[in-house]
Amino acid sequence: LWSDARAAGVVDRWMADGTAERAYRRSGNMLFPGAAAPVLVSLQANEPTTLEAAATAGYCKDAIVQRLTGVRATDASDASLPFFDPRARRYDPALLDLYGLSCWAHLLAPVDPSPAPLRPLTAEGAAISGLPPGTPVHAGPFDLCATAIGAGLEHPGDALVIVGTTLGCGVLTDRVETGGVAAGMLLCLPRPDRWLRVMPAMVGTPAVEWLLGLTGIRREEIDGLLERSPPGANGVVCLPLLSPAGERAPFVDPAARGQFVGLSLETSRADLLRALCEGVAYAARHCLEAAGLGGAGRVVLGGGGVRSQGWRQILADVLGRPVLLARQPETGARGAAMAALDAAGVAYDREAWSRPDGVVEPDWAGAARYDAGYAFYRDRLAAAHGNWRGPD
Repeated sequence: LWSDARAAGVVDRWMADGTAERAYRRSGNMLFPGAAAPVLVSLQANEPTTLEAAATAGYCKDAIVQRLTGVRATDASDASLPFFDPRARRYDPALLDLYGLSCWAHLLAPVDPSPAPLRPLTAEGAAISGLPPGTPVHAGPFDLCATAIGAGLEHPGDALVIVGTTLGCGVLTDRVETGGVAAGMLLCLPRPDRWLRVMPAMVGTPAVEWLLGLTGIRREEIDGLLERSPPGANGVVCLPLLSPAGERAPFVDPAARGQFVGLSLETSRADLLRALCEGVAYAARHCLEAAGLGGAGRVVLGGGGVRSQGWRQILADVLGRPVLLARQPETGARGAAMAALDAAGVAYDREAWSRPDGVVEPDWAGAARYDAGYAFYRDRLAAAHGNWRGPD
């Protein structure tokens, strides 16, 4: 599970000795505590009998597909991190060796070709699901990839921001690049010549839920309070690094922690809320820039956070460009269905399935304010970085 922080010490060690960066240069994927490699190393050290008893080290959806179809397999999108060669679309023995996990290679499920095939529902799967035996089953891609498909990302440079449990930011690309800052993910899409360069920051909407719990703000008050505080939140700035597991994009630091700057006795609940929403928007801009967003690509917004009219306006203003609203409901589920239709060879109106629900234009008059706010956010982030420390 991505949110499992128990292997943070393994990531710390690999960050310090260069293992993490060497792995990134081969795969385009940076490690974080919940990734499979540190989790397996942690289990090897602390729960060896768990590994010895295991048949597969896989992903949630792959376990479900195995129960439904009897087939032990995964797809290229889920296999992308952390043992994969994204160009050849197969496991890389050199990466397994780098992590010290070659002896556990047999636990990795075989990787399906791209796009992944359909498989018939078994009698056991029919009993579990209530569907007729023989019903075609498609695993579906990694959730970020499915959402990119459902949001209509078609051309290299198109981008996605999912304000959900995490802040999933990704840019569609037609080439594998492993240079630059070692952070984020490079996920294989069903189309063999397309990848999603992803910077998935750890916290999205849970940051707002946390603040609502502290302050007593009700959900129905969010948009009204965002209007009550002006752009810039009366000088309050938030670094929304609130996950106990630290941060994984656009940088990796298990010790990263959040902060509010600029508080005074005059700071209101509205200021705190706006500063937090602006902080998440600044984090999205940082992630998209790190993922390679250029000037020509479309940006599509999705996730529960953009149900807030005020928050999606902040995102458009901070990004400084029009943003499209992903087709609702359930953009990711829509994308998974589209991937299944593609795998089945079924003709359908792809544009209609992924047509945006609307567009949010930025307030161009306030662009300079948010450019300055973003620069200050980056300065505060750099200053805070040296002061983070893990739990004693």
